[in-house]
Amino acid sequence: MDSILLYRYSCLKIPGMSKLVGTVVATSVYFATAWWLLTTVEHICDPSKLTKGSPWTCPGDDIFYNASIIWGVVGPVRMFGRLGLYSKMNYFFLIGIVAPLPVWILSRMFPEKKWIKLVHMPLIIGGAGALPAARVVNYWCWGSVGVLFNVFVYRRYKGWWARHNYILSAGLDAGVAFMAILCYFTLQMWNVNGPKWWGAQLDDHCPLASCPTAPGIQVEGCPVFQ
Repeated sequence: MDSILLYRYSCLKIPGMSKLVGTVVATSVYFATAWWLLTTVEHICDPSKLTKGSPWTCPGDDIFYNASIIWGVVGPVRMFGRLGLYSKMNYFFLIGIVAPLPVWILSRMFPEKKWIKLVHMPLIIGGAGALPAARVVNYWCWGSVGVLFNVFVYRRYKGWWARHNYILSAGLDAGVAFMAILCYFTLQMWNVNGPKWWGAQLDDHCPLASCPTAPGIQVEGCPVFQ
């Protein structure tokens, strides 16, 4: 995210001191927010002691812990190697290498079809990799805004696009941040005794998502794989 912002700043030709001030302010706010949460929310990094339905967790802590278990304790051989359950995922390395070739071949076979060269397989595959965390509505919003301003507006109003497009992008990011703060203070902070809405529900509607997939392991409420 920071690299994207720096790229936009460079395109807007914002002075270096402004970049420095913005970075200092942003990092200070991040640190202050994290410190405030860690010191005011009891058991924030211990989900087992939190009240049921509490939105306060430590996702970063879970990520680093899971990574240490996968790569340090279990080992990649027992995860993605011949002894693991996910060895077939290694084929995606080959798929990623081969995927751009059909697009390149089709662009050579049909040079009059200019749109074929616009198909970017690494971007498509990389973007789809975020689907488990994002939702389809996120992709629809992103795609519709991107097509509107980077296709139609770019073709018909290039002067406006060159002058305002990066400012628009920064404004959209700022709007998301402000709305996140507004939604938190108006809807989510008092969600326990306040209004109920879909954005504050942590349930992913998949009760089996936390079940083990290793054969023979029995967990209450989960199927046993053979």
